[in-house]
Amino acid sequence: MKRWIFILLAGLACGSAMNLQGATVGRVRIQGAIGPATASYLGRALELSAARQDRCLIIELDTPGGSLDATKEIVQKFYAAKVPTVVYVAPDGAWAGSAGCFITLAAEVAAMAPGTSIGAAHPVAIGPGGEQATSDVMKEKMENFASSYIASIAEKRGRNVEWAVASVVKSESLTASQALHGKVIDLVATDLADLLRQMDVRELRGQALGTAGAVVTDIPMTLREQILQGLSRPELMMILMLVAIYGIIGELSNPGAILPGVAGAIALLLLLYMATVLPVNVAGLALIGLAVLLFVVDIFAPTHGVLTLGGTIAFFLGSLMLFDRADPVYRLSLAYIIPATLLTSAFFTFVVGAGLRAQARPVRAGREILLGKIIPALAAIDASGGRVFVEGETWNARSDAPIAAGAPVEIVAVKGLTLQVKAKPAPRI
Repeated sequence: MKRWIFILLAGLACGSAMNLQGATVGRVRIQGAIGPATASYLGRALELSAARQDRCLIIELDTPGGSLDATKEIVQKFYAAKVPTVVYVAPDGAWAGSAGCFITLAAEVAAMAPGTSIGAAHPVAIGPGGEQATSDVMKEKMENFASSYIASIAEKRGRNVEWAVASVVKSESLTASQALHGKVIDLVATDLADLLRQMDVRELRGQALGTAGAVVTDIPMTLREQILQGLSRPELMMILMLVAIYGIIGELSNPGAILPGVAGAIALLLLLYMATVLPVNVAGLALIGLAVLLFVVDIFAPTHGVLTLGGTIAFFLGSLMLFDRADPVYRLSLAYIIPATLLTSAFFTFVVGAGLRAQARPVRAGREILLGKIIPALAAIDASGGRVFVEGETWNARSDAPIAAGAPVEIVAVKGLTLQVKAKPAPRI
């Protein structure tokens, strides 16, 4: 009997050890703006982590904010997740700002590293028109919705509702220690190992997490998710806008090149997508469109560069206003704006100007291309006739004044199958 009890206890101990040894934790890293690609990435990670039966999914977060629609989608995915969710604001110096504050509060476990901060969740309009196109009434509606939404999140997770509302209404922020003391978060962990150790005995969904010593497995973004995430960067939108302008205008000014037109069309389609996820200011786009128009008109109008100067100023101001909003993640640096302005001005002045002026010249074909050519006389030429060789053919030639064989002559007229030529003095050395 004792032997059977010993075997049973030994089996239970071995089973527990094997279970602990096989414990896994999923991890994703979110850096930069929150957008549709972020929501898609987190949704896939939650499904994969649940399928692997991870103890939890840790989201290492460092974001200044992002799309409210994407944030709502992420919060809903957290609520429906079949695996415990943990948001860890890290590394040191990271920030869970704006949308990141909503996401952190929505997790089942909210943790921060020392030297990090959370808050400033006041909503800002996203989409065509940006903040400037939002009326006072609409701003009030957005603020009321955001404050009630974050309050519901904090209430559901048992966090500080009063501060959550203040983070929206007053844009308040807290350090990691302040957030812990104010019951905004659950833990302050120096690193991932410390986080796993502190969560080990924490009970979620009726059982302890048991994360101490668990194997952490990263869930990276797919190529598709990386591309979509990159399309939420204002710098890339600026570059694509230049490609679209240069490609389409370049194709129109030099028809037949094909490649510039294709590249410009692809860039234009990507711009249309990005305009739905970035805070694009319509006034900024209008100024850039005006700049392009001024550049083209100045090529044909005798304004001595006045319109080009106006186009340069309009392009610069339009680029400054393109992403003019409170959220710093969408501000376009002067390091992009100034070179783009100068490059665009030079492009229209030299490249497009040369192409359009070439199209404006009268077409010369057939016998017209012979006029003005300078060639040697095959034989002596006078009023009665002679011979010249031009464009791979031998022609009859006449001249009002005698010309010796081998002397240079210039074609001045084409009369049937005879060329009228005149003597061309040899250049002096």
